[in-house]
Amino acid sequence: MRFSRYMNEWLYGEDGYYKNFNAIGKGGDFYTAVSTSKFFGASIANYFYTLIEKDSFKRYGWLIEIGAHQGYLICDMIQWLYTLDSSLVKTLKFGIVEKQREVREEQLKYIRGRFGDDIQIKHFNSVDEVKVDYAFFVANEIFDAFPCELIKDGEMAFVDNHKIEWREADKKLLEFAKKHREVKGEIAIGYEEFAKNMIDGVKSLDFVTFDYGEKLVRNDFSIRVYQKHKTFPLFDKELKLEDVYQKADITYDVNFNHLIDAFIDNGFKLDSYETQARALIRFGIIDILEQFAKQTTEANYLREADKIKTLIAPTIMGDKFKMLHLYHL
Repeated sequence: MRFSRYMNEWLYGEDGYYKNFNAIGKGGDFYTAVSTSKFFGASIANYFYTLIEKDSFKRYGWLIEIGAHQGYLICDMIQWLYTLDSSLVKTLKFGIVEKQREVREEQLKYIRGRFGDDIQIKHFNSVDEVKVDYAFFVANEIFDAFPCELIKDGEMAFVDNHKIEWREADKKLLEFAKKHREVKGEIAIGYEEFAKNMIDGVKSLDFVTFDYGEKLVRNDFSIRVYQKHKTFPLFDKELKLEDVYQKADITYDVNFNHLIDAFIDNGFKLDSYETQARALIRFGIIDILEQFAKQTTEANYLREADKIKTLIAPTIMGDKFKMLHLYHL
């Protein structure tokens, strides 16, 4: 089978890695910005609030997270929006795009633990189910989990019995690769359809997403497996695919040129693309930390400051991760 199908089954199949709820953070296979600090979500909410102040109609729209995992991010955003303007939790509606029933149950359990019955969440199976006038979509690390094809020197990867084989590549795939000046690496499958589905049912929207990757084409493989905070390149001689298939996460660096093109070709406009560090600072994460310092102990402040350092330090998450804001109005 093509590698993209193999990866799709690995992550989203009947027994796929994302079929059930998997812990993130210290007890899981990897960390994310969401699991690192609650101020990640607060800063995005702070940015959303500036958009609401600019266009008041947005306060009657939807806040929707795509791929919410346990629900930390949307809850952190709701909490900060309530701090800024308590009336927003009554005018805004809240949703999560998540098709896995087991994951939905974990999300609702966590959200009830945070807010009781004060906040109601609507679940959508996919973005094309969202039919609203306005939505602020937010996502963290979803595009690195789209299935991809692997190419090198005019060939593409197939998988037979968990063994990768190289065969003549599909001509359309090579044409696409040539357009993006790529001769070796990963080519994501599904960005274009995702963008089209998002815009079909929503009259106007903002979409803010974070992921790791670059605009520049590396022409090398970044695809890798994460298990218990250890990283294994897919082509590591010591890695046996049959041992990690559907038991560990598999991911790759996002080609942001491809991602941006996919959305613009479907009617979106680009607001901004920048490093996570620049985005979070622009969104107000330092100001939020300073406000927190005024109402907590020095020990708590230093603990949270250290977490934020992880988010914005160039050598940790700050430069490797990028923020992309696209919109359609």
